[in-house]
Amino acid sequence: MRMRQILLSSTTAIALFSCSPANETANTKNDFPEEVNKLLNEMTIEEKVGQMAILNLTVLTKFDSAKGKMVLDKNLLEEILVKRKVGNILNTYSSALDQEEWRSIVTEIQNYAAKTPHKIPVLYGIDAIHGATYHKEAVLFPQNIALAASRNPELSRLGAKATAADVRAAGIRWNYAPVLDVARQPLWARFGETYGEDPKLVADMGCAAIKGYEEDGLDKKTGVASCMKHYLGYSAPATGKDRTPSIIPETQLREIFLPPFEAAVKAGSSTIMINSGEINGVPVHSSKFLLTDVLRGELGFKGVAVTDWLDIKRLHGRHRIAKDEREAVKIGIMAGIDMSMVPFKTDFLDYLIDLVNKGEVPLERIDEAVGRILTLKHKLGLFKNAYPEKDAIAQFNNPKNKEIALDAARQAMTLLKNNGGILPLKKGTKILLAGPAADKVSYLNGCWSFTWQGNEEDKYPSYYTTIFEELKNVAGAENVAIETSNYLKKSNADVIVLCLGEDAYAETPGSIRQLDLDSTQQELVKSAYATGKPVIIVLTEGRPRLIKNIEPLAKGILMAYWPGSMGGKAISETLFGLNNPSGKLPFTYPKYSGNILTYDCKYSDVEEDLGMGDKETGYDVQWPFGFGLSYTTYEYSALNCNTVLKGDASLMVSVTVKNTGTVDGTEIVELYSRDHFASITPSVKRLRAFQRVVLKAGESKTISFSINAKDLSFINAQYKRVTEDGKFDVMIGNLKKEFSYFEK
Repeated sequence: MRMRQILLSSTTAIALFSCSPANETANTKNDFPEEVNKLLNEMTIEEKVGQMAILNLTVLTKFDSAKGKMVLDKNLLEEILVKRKVGNILNTYSSALDQEEWRSIVTEIQNYAAKTPHKIPVLYGIDAIHGATYHKEAVLFPQNIALAASRNPELSRLGAKATAADVRAAGIRWNYAPVLDVARQPLWARFGETYGEDPKLVADMGCAAIKGYEEDGLDKKTGVASCMKHYLGYSAPATGKDRTPSIIPETQLREIFLPPFEAAVKAGSSTIMINSGEINGVPVHSSKFLLTDVLRGELGFKGVAVTDWLDIKRLHGRHRIAKDEREAVKIGIMAGIDMSMVPFKTDFLDYLIDLVNKGEVPLERIDEAVGRILTLKHKLGLFKNAYPEKDAIAQFNNPKNKEIALDAARQAMTLLKNNGGILPLKKGTKILLAGPAADKVSYLNGCWSFTWQGNEEDKYPSYYTTIFEELKNVAGAENVAIETSNYLKKSNADVIVLCLGEDAYAETPGSIRQLDLDSTQQELVKSAYATGKPVIIVLTEGRPRLIKNIEPLAKGILMAYWPGSMGGKAISETLFGLNNPSGKLPFTYPKYSGNILTYDCKYSDVEEDLGMGDKETGYDVQWPFGFGLSYTTYEYSALNCNTVLKGDASLMVSVTVKNTGTVDGTEIVELYSRDHFASITPSVKRLRAFQRVVLKAGESKTISFSINAKDLSFINAQYKRVTEDGKFDVMIGNLKKEFSYFEK
């Protein structure tokens, strides 16, 4: 077939994921500012290597029994920052700190950094993934999986911008966000941190977050350096367990997992964090192919590459590709790592100094890494003023943050079932509320919420409200009763609302062995159904938990994801029709544990019929990607597009959408395409564009899209991105149009 090559791809004979040492560097000193090159010429190897390590805050602290808490220790500050010249610190003691304490910590750390020979300031990093997660009293926004349901990149930008201002107010200038992993494995414990299963959706939402973090300028009091993570393929472990091996063909690695990072590099993200796992037997922290050839060579990334927690050490102790930790350091640095999240000991420094002194790691590789780190510190304005900016104090917790969080939570609400129009509830309806999520804020906020796991209720601000509290505000306290037992008896309620799902968890502690919703919650649904009262389920969860056996027992099901600090209010408003739900699933909600497929599956994923009886195969799911009901109805008509697309031209697509119901609403219009035939088996369909459309009752609007050859492209057997001549379908709603593409 004739084909059009779109993007640069590796054409060398390098084996996939090779971990052999780099012979050439991707950057030279001339890429760095003059001040950085001057510093590099003056710094000792000890100073340089110190810049390549990042240690946890706890290595600088001791427990003060009189104060009953951890405090900075002057001897440790002197040892780590002055003597060992460590240039970067991350994290918190164990939970959120107030602004005054944060500013005091950062100030003291920078005081000691100023004692070093060249007075190089410390770069402080934090995980603030859905708001200022380690800052007391901060407003937390919906988790990324909820934001993705809104299909509204502007909400992602606004939340990130607010987070940047809050974090910067504390004196911190580096945020380990956004997550750009494409969630293809629903068992995976970090599913809720992602923007879902589609690469375009992840790229659009993630790049909007990067813009929010960095658009004001890294040297401004409202900006922080973003960190796209986790490069690459982290979200598809074969077993579903965190930090375990993935098996991903290079075609799929480039087709599904690379595009969000390519987009983020173009969007200007300053740093990147590496996948803790391994792909096809090669740990990503050891892969020169991925870290240098692809990331630096193909994508052109110029920023800082940082490891995740302990991951260079793990090349020896966990992955076992290095005979000792010294060799692990050599492999990781030569593959392309700039900074190691050590995070507790300074032996990394000793190993790397020895490797340089013995000629096993070239000084040029060290200068390349350190040059990137120092350049970032210059861009962040640390050399001009390393201390918390006084005029940034007032920007913490801007009152608008609650408005952003509430708007985002409202737009995320996804109505999955509404039999007989049970929703919205009418004023005066008597509600019996039950379920583990009914009166807990941790079920609304999820991971990285004032603590790492987010499941400690007493760590949340007092102004955070639960579903129970907010339902009483909306429905009237006299109309809402709560039942805390796992068995429901007959009551005088008109409806039973069950708040089910998952409590907060993060990373490995969130690993599960099966995807089914736990049996206790399923029994609660059966108990509620047995009362004869209509049952409504509200799901607050970070990933889809299977509910095939209890779904028929509910008349209404509302997916709320982990909707953040204002989630209780958004859920309550939606149940009573004060918010018309418009969210669309950013992932496929599976029905069977043995039939996990994404929406962009292949035609051959439907099992061939050999005449042996009916089988439940193919894309047989609870709810498909992009599904979401409304309290009104929409009708699509007049789908139009060109019949032929040639070369670099654009295909203009239009469709008319009408609100055919009686209430105002917002419809998310999604455009999909399908390749009839291709040299690599095509997907059933792929998302290419989406728009939110506000429509009053009875109103019609014509929506236009523009797509081009690159939007139709795929990765071929030679690992090149191409668009091949042939026929395609464009699909919106229940409508379809055919067109042809020709390169010439």
